Parts: sequence; structure tokens; C-alpha cells
Amino acid sequence: MAMDAGEIERLIKEGFPDAQITIEDLRGDGDHYSAHIVSSAFAGKTRVQQHQMVYASLKGRMGTELHALALQTAAPEA
Repeated sequence: MAMDAGEIERLIKEGFPDAQITIEDLRGDGDHYSAHIVSSAFAGKTRVQQHQMVYASLKGRMGTELHALALQTAAPEA
């Protein structure tokens, strides 16, 4: 079962309340998304650590309900 963009955004927002999130359905199939996330929680973290944090916020849905999620993460610019 696919996830919709609103559910993905809700889960990420729970993990990163200050986040600015843009989600795009890449194929229109509800199964392949890209997400651009800007959050102060990413400050001082490597890109890998940032992505691991996002995957953790999805609470195990990555690879099951959500097949593919291309991530772009960043801390806000000062």
C-alpha cells in the first residue's frame, strides 16, 4: 500500500517541528517521492546522519509502505 505526500509530511513534521518540507510525487504513483527538508536539527550533522534522522522519523515505513524517497536535507542558513 502506497503512502500519500501528506502522510509523509506529517511524519517528518512530528520528528522535526521546525522543518520546512517540500514533497513531490515523482511518478504520480504514490510510491516514488522526493523530499526537500530544512531543519535546525540538521545543524552540525553529516548528510548521512541527516538522512538517517529522516528515515527514523518515518517509523519503519521506508521500504514497506514507502518504496522510494529521494532526500535533500539542509540546516537553515544563518
